[in-house]
Amino acid sequence: MAYYITKLIITSLLIVAISEVAKRSSLVGALLAAIPLVSILAMTWMYIDTDSSKSAVEFSQRIIWLIAPSMTLFLVFPLMIQKGFGFYVSMAVSILLTILAYYSVIFVLGKFGIKL
Repeated sequence: MAYYITKLIITSLLIVAISEVAKRSSLVGALLAAIPLVSILAMTWMYIDTDSSKSAVEFSQRIIWLIAPSMTLFLVFPLMIQKGFGFYVSMAVSILLTILAYYSVIFVLGKFGIKL
């Protein structure tokens, strides 16, 4: 139980730290957020949990296919804000379109025999 609490604390502190840095400097905050810290943490926890790099490698290989659809959020959100939509509406639509993009990529890859 202490291990899971430690994982939660470290991961939470990282997210809070990035958001606090971003308040002071959007560039530095964006740089920190662009680094795949969550993926790095997830792979590290997987390795520690299993003492094997196999699951971290599979996880990393699947992420590669999902990078492009994740860009949907970062393209749609600012466009909607610039068009005058509110923050929450823009965020909700961006998230929904990003989810749709993920499912579309997974569906298309499945047609080519690539299973994520």
